[in-house]
This record gives sequence, C-alpha cells and structure tokens, in this order.
Amino acid sequence: MLKRSITIILFLGLMAWAGTAAATTPDGASKFIGNLSSKASSTLNSGGLSLNQKEAQVRQLLSESFDLKLIGRFVLGRAWKKSSKEQRVQYLGLFEQFVLRTYSRRLGGYTGQKFNVINAKNFGKKDVLVTTKISRPSGPPVEARWRVRLRKKGHKIIDVMVAGVSMVQTQKSEFRSVVKRQGVSGLIETLRLQVSKFSAQK
Repeated sequence: MLKRSITIILFLGLMAWAGTAAATTPDGASKFIGNLSSKASSTLNSGGLSLNQKEAQVRQLLSESFDLKLIGRFVLGRAWKKSSKEQRVQYLGLFEQFVLRTYSRRLGGYTGQKFNVINAKNFGKKDVLVTTKISRPSGPPVEARWRVRLRKKGHKIIDVMVAGVSMVQTQKSEFRSVVKRQGVSGLIETLRLQVSKFSAQK
C-alpha cells in the first residue's frame, strides 16, 4: 500500500530545474497543491467514469500540471549536453509519453485516498515547501513535502520528497544507469519499448 501511495505522490510530484522571474507565496503554493489534489481525488473517486476515462483525465492533469520537457532534461542529466538534437527530440517525446502513460495507468484504479495540506513555508528565494498528509483506506498516512515554484505558465511542482527521498532524483539515477550501460540511444530504445507496450495493452 505504501508503494501505491508513493505512486500517487509521483503522479503529483515531478521535478524541473529552470529559473523564473517571480516567486510564489505559501498561500499561492498551498492553493495550487490543494486544487490539484482536489481534481485528482474527484477523478479517482468518481463512480461514473470507466477506468479508461479515469486514465485519460489523469493524463490531462499530468500534462497541464508539469513541464515535462524541463523535467525530462533534468532527469537525463549530463547526458543531455552530449546528445544530438535528433536524440533530444526523440527522448523528450518518448519521456512525456512514458510518464503520462505510466502514472495514469497506475493511478486509474485507486480510490479512497484523502489528501490534506498541513502547512507551507518559504524555501529559498523562489520556492515554497508544502507539507501534506495522504490518508489511506488501510495503513498509516503518508507525509509528503512538495517544492513549488511559480513559473510563467503558473505554479509547478519542482520536487517532492517522501521519507527525505526525492522522487525525480531517483528517476534520474535509474536513467543514468541505463545511459552508462547503453548510451542515450539505449535509453531512447528502452523508453520506446515501454511506450509501445502501453499502446499494445489498450
């Protein structure tokens, strides 16, 4: 059950390292996280939607809430500078599909989760750290901390930590391992295979 709750956190919490001219406020960040969680809960707990419909709505929320291009660039790390323009285009396109499909499918069948914002405080010059508690039908609640930054297109989550572990740092480590063994081309093919599996399972 903890793994499922972490999946929900992953759905709402991915990371992008990019500057912005404005700084968010604790109140603004809290409202952003609260509204996002409300939309997610409404979709996941709706009895009038099929599993496919829930997955489609979750994908839309993901697409609207995260700058996946910037997230993908961060996750690729140093290999980004070494990759060709064609590789970057292919990688980013596949990465977006991989994230959207992976977490929409995992989240589609989850119900009964309750999400509460506990507090929010400034974190550095531009960000706010929002602490939340996710209550589950069975098992103890899970606490997560969200690092929120105000970007040109609105608030974005740039990191989420569970038990002190950054979810996207973990993804970065996994990708780095693949690149080390197979190169950027190998990572691209790995993502392509995963995306094709999602399509075949429709």
